[in-house]
Amino acid sequence: MPLLKAQRFADGFIFLESPKWQHDHLWVSDVFDHRVYAISPKGERRVACLVPHRPSGLGFLPDGSLIIVSSKERKLLRLVNGQITETYADLYDHAASDVNDFAVDDRGRIYVGNFGYDYDAGEARRPTSLHRIDPDGTITEVAKGVEFPNGSVVIHGGRTLIVAETWACRLTAFDLGIDGELTNRRVFADMGHRQPDGICADAEGAVWVGCFNTGEFVRVLDGGRVTHWFEFQGCGVSCTLGGADGRQLFLSTYLGASESIAAGARLGALFTATVDVPAIGS
Repeated sequence: MPLLKAQRFADGFIFLESPKWQHDHLWVSDVFDHRVYAISPKGERRVACLVPHRPSGLGFLPDGSLIIVSSKERKLLRLVNGQITETYADLYDHAASDVNDFAVDDRGRIYVGNFGYDYDAGEARRPTSLHRIDPDGTITEVAKGVEFPNGSVVIHGGRTLIVAETWACRLTAFDLGIDGELTNRRVFADMGHRQPDGICADAEGAVWVGCFNTGEFVRVLDGGRVTHWFEFQGCGVSCTLGGADGRQLFLSTYLGASESIAAGARLGALFTATVDVPAIGS
């Protein structure tokens, strides 16, 4: 299992979640700075929008429009032409707590998780549910008993949904049906002591995982075998594949103690490396 090296791409952020590559830019949420950034291939950044209630998960619909989680108010917002034009979905009556990350399938359906309890208030951990948001706005509970669902990704040509269950230290797979239902829940990878945060997948169906508690990023196969590995001093937050050929791996890190995040210490940084297997669809 080779230890890989990455180059610093951009820094001076607080806490970067849910990077996505689209429209020749890297899009990423700075959760505690309440900003969504678009970053050019040269590392030049611009503020795409402000989200006062903590931006978190990001994803693009099939029409190319950006959906942004407004975590504390439990909403999904749509950004069009640089403006937040509408509330795409309001999950306040569905999600148990702060809305977190999500995945979008090729039909434009969104699969989104939430914390399940008041993390900021120090409540005891509780399992929660996943919800599906259909293009017509319908919200449906599609899975129960999930342990802090975090990063999510759709693989196998739209037939499988992978969800990181952070506190359970595992990646969980579901069969994703044509009707959008989730069945055949199973463990994709037991991560051992590693707490998976944000994830992405490559064209071979392997999943890159940011490991929050260890500062690692690992590439893991179905069944749990790790094939590649990065390590940083701090927290491994999230990752995505992009660039011109889909082989540029972007890594979101926090280069300090996790206790410094809420205090606003600007230790969030992006790193990048070229990998052999490109993003899905590249």
